[in-house]
Amino acid sequence: MSTVDALLVLSFGGPEHPDDVRPFLENVVRGRGVPPERLDAVEEHYRHLGGVSPLNARNRELIAAIRERTELPVYFGNRNWHPMVCDTVAAMARDGVRRALVLATSAYGGYSACRQYDEDIARARAAAGPGAPELVKLRHFFDHPQFVAANADAVRAARATLPAAVRATARLVFTAHSIPTAADAAAGPPAEGGHRYSRQVAEAARLVAAQVGAAGHDVVWQSRSGPPQVPWLEPDILDHLEALRSSGVAAVVVAPVGFVSDHVEVVWDLDTEAAEKAAELGMCFARAATAGPDPRFADMVVELIAEHTEGAAPRGLGRVPRAGCTVNGEPCAVDCCLPVRRHDRGA
Repeated sequence: MSTVDALLVLSFGGPEHPDDVRPFLENVVRGRGVPPERLDAVEEHYRHLGGVSPLNARNRELIAAIRERTELPVYFGNRNWHPMVCDTVAAMARDGVRRALVLATSAYGGYSACRQYDEDIARARAAAGPGAPELVKLRHFFDHPQFVAANADAVRAARATLPAAVRATARLVFTAHSIPTAADAAAGPPAEGGHRYSRQVAEAARLVAAQVGAAGHDVVWQSRSGPPQVPWLEPDILDHLEALRSSGVAAVVVAPVGFVSDHVEVVWDLDTEAAEKAAELGMCFARAATAGPDPRFADMVVELIAEHTEGAAPRGLGRVPRAGCTVNGEPCAVDCCLPVRRHDRGA
């Protein structure tokens, strides 16, 4: 058990006004050599949705729910858009926070999902200087009973929206953000064989599918970018929908288990592109909600806090190793979730 002064909710960030879109995207790709035409295409997705990402709003709702459940002060910081994490950690130092826990809004391992948040923490502490608080990042939670239950109920609710005639035979398809295969191979310490990200996503999908009694399910990927010659995790959701339809599947429930909250990649890639592809193929389509808005997600966060403040035993349903608990940005294992070379990640 240890004394904790606050909780920091650390997320990716998203624009909240059309004028924010381009500078936000430039923050996301800084140093990666992404061509301007690629940013133009992604910017159009944001414009199509009003130039506002739902992510910051969903995170503020989560923070409000956590505040209802704990007396700890809860701060909010982002990697790529305001409130920026460096500003937030500086404010925490001014407020006298000496030790805080950090909820990174990803359930999984991997560079972008885990280690890059460690880098955010280290960078923010360095910017805050000698008075920076100690920051302890909470562990991966992909197999936590509350996370699994929230996703399972979201699948049930989505399935119930399908026509009655196809509900029983609708294929359950789980999605997560694709990454280069080289990055997935680095997503875990060598002793575990790497591949922490894809293994954890597959395990979360297995647990949710078991809770809803699915006869079968698929794990597919979305939101890939980069040149086609760079291998990324496959199959892509759109290609998979075509394959399912060719095999006679008439309806799908798509569950974005790889995401905690809706943001533009969820809303555009699934609610727009995947839904349009399903309609083109003559398939019934239902998209499950993300777990973040479910009250059990905030309950889970309080449990994760109690693991540090009260010595509560960690709860998990899975068989795949979880880690992710770090102090002051130090990775949880040597050579874990390393970034890959630029030509391997398709920048």
